[in-house]
Amino acid sequence: MNELDDLYQEVILDHQRNPRNYARLPTANRQAEGANPLCGDQVTVYLDVKDGIIRNISFEGEGCAIAKASASMMTSVIKGKSLAEASDTFKRFHQMITDGQDPCFDLEAMGKLAVFSGVNAFPVRVKCASLAWHTLNAAMHKPEATAATDEAKKDPEK
Repeated sequence: MNELDDLYQEVILDHQRNPRNYARLPTANRQAEGANPLCGDQVTVYLDVKDGIIRNISFEGEGCAIAKASASMMTSVIKGKSLAEASDTFKRFHQMITDGQDPCFDLEAMGKLAVFSGVNAFPVRVKCASLAWHTLNAAMHKPEATAATDEAKKDPEK
């Protein structure tokens, strides 16, 4: 591994060991549950949305290091964004982890989320990294929804 890969691995492990915003959100007015049956990852995303702004976000769940770290970083990045900005961030994150090394993709614009850019080399891990994001997307579009990484029909934006 090179130094950048080592750094990325450390960031993911830090978020897995010390997840940010890991709690039930008592003020949530939207939530969704997500599951990755292949890996056993499960997540619930809670949103407190007012006037189109995600005022607060949290998650609960169990899963592998990538799933938990992705959920943790997602909550940190999404908090305070408008629903439109959060939806755009979801789309860009999903593109980054599924499209591989598209030379037109602006990886620097992803900021700290770029640590997940190498996940696309491991197709099974793409579902781990995207679970919380699909669950967020479901919560934004259907206040009490369910998302699953293996069934696009359950995801309102797929």
